[in-house]
Amino acid sequence: MAVPQRDPGRVVRGSVREVRARWVESQEARGIDPEFRIKPAVGTHFSFLLLGDTGEGDASQYAVVPGMLKLGEQTSFAIIASDVVYPTGSGNEYGDKFFRPYQDYDAPIYAIPGNHDWYDGLGGFMRVFCDAPPLKPKPDRGLRGLLWRKPETVDEAKLAEARKLRGRPSQQATQPGPYWTIESDSLLIVGVDTGIRNVLDQRQTAWLRAVSLDPRPKVLVTGKPIYTGNAYKPSPLEGGGTIDDIVRDPAHRYVAAIGGDVHNYQRYPVQVGDRVIQYVVSGGGGAFMHATHTIGRVDVGGVHEDAFKCYPLRGDSLSFYSQLYAKRLRMKWLYLTPSEALCIMSEHIRNEPVRTLKGP
Repeated sequence: MAVPQRDPGRVVRGSVREVRARWVESQEARGIDPEFRIKPAVGTHFSFLLLGDTGEGDASQYAVVPGMLKLGEQTSFAIIASDVVYPTGSGNEYGDKFFRPYQDYDAPIYAIPGNHDWYDGLGGFMRVFCDAPPLKPKPDRGLRGLLWRKPETVDEAKLAEARKLRGRPSQQATQPGPYWTIESDSLLIVGVDTGIRNVLDQRQTAWLRAVSLDPRPKVLVTGKPIYTGNAYKPSPLEGGGTIDDIVRDPAHRYVAAIGGDVHNYQRYPVQVGDRVIQYVVSGGGGAFMHATHTIGRVDVGGVHEDAFKCYPLRGDSLSFYSQLYAKRLRMKWLYLTPSEALCIMSEHIRNEPVRTLKGP
């Protein structure tokens, strides 16, 4: 007799759905806006920062802060798209991985959680961004209880001290939950929580469909990018369909869909009917950088290679990784200069030689 096997992925996905529902119910009991709206004091014309995958807490995060502060001098607010704190989203790590690096950014910061923020059941994220009290413990002795990491007890005194680093009135922001919409006269910014398994539950799906009916133009911010690495990865919705079905519907007026999770920058301008939607990967905000030289000649979604943009450039990416492995393997001959790597990547992407070979 065959014994049915349980799918751990399904178990974790179920956990995310149930825990998110508990967080939302807890927030509603506290009297948050039932439509999950954020209304910053901005006019018709404003700018904002968006960065993803920030919270490494080491030199890779702090190195990008000066540039962020310079570019963000006149911005109205910032958004972190996925993975605010590595590796497990603990509330005890927000001091060095959120409050300290961004203490001089003089505007509110909002965020959507990534999979790493979910590894503690969203405890740290909800405490910091939503000012939410901890959920009451719920016994779970099954497989889910074994797979799910138990949240750390937050050191409230340490967290309170860390909050002082971003304690100016101009920096204060409290968002209603792990998903939200930022409203302005001219634009809606819609943030969705894709959890760990990149699936939206039915309640969040219904909310997203309702929000998308607003006639204003919209930008979607999501924890998982829809286009990345020359591949199409639309996030499924419980009950059928995908997030991208909602984005592509011309009645919803989405102009861009921006996701974190992948630690680099990519942009795919996709023609959808009579308009172009910008699909962006924005994951280079502070964590280690993912390679781009592994991205082949771009053709996904009808996007031509010449229209695709990425950072780091693929030649620079190949040169860096060759240097990295040359050092680790003690094989100096593996190293490619940026010029050599550029030639190799150009030949690979264009499928034609770009170097002139000299005869004997």
